[in-house]
Amino acid sequence: MRLLIISDTHIPRRARTLPDQVLAEVERADVVVHAGDWCDLDSFTDLQARARRLIGVHGNNDGPDLRARLPEVARAEVEGVRLAVVHEIGPAAGREKRMAERFGDVDVLVFGHSHIPWDTTAPTGLRLLNPGSPTDRRRQPHHTYLTATAADGRLRDVRLHRVDRR
Repeated sequence: MRLLIISDTHIPRRARTLPDQVLAEVERADVVVHAGDWCDLDSFTDLQARARRLIGVHGNNDGPDLRARLPEVARAEVEGVRLAVVHEIGPAAGREKRMAERFGDVDVLVFGHSHIPWDTTAPTGLRLLNPGSPTDRRRQPHHTYLTATAADGRLRDVRLHRVDRR
């Protein structure tokens, strides 16, 4: 099962729409995971209509309309992989330990907020993933997103992609 993992799209503040490259990934994905900061209800409803399955949360920049539709934390199982999604998880210092304690019942935690791509594994085995942002790189060198596959209870082929901004 193919996953597309995105966050911090900030539409329409940072882009009018998702980049074509990301929209093509939506079409290929079995599951789209969005870790918050949509900023626009239309971008949520558009992605919801395009995605086969959407797992998403609201972020700190999302207003009441999005908060009414999306949880702060989402939990799902994808091909046996126990997944949690949350937008904001605090400072980088001590992150793995803190999140392993808070999300000890899942295999993978997807988060956003920082716009900084992140892929680490806590000593407990919890994998932490942040896809960066496909539309607002802030101080990062590139706009980014992640893809992965899930099968037999394992997340495989996790890959960070640069968005071609031509």
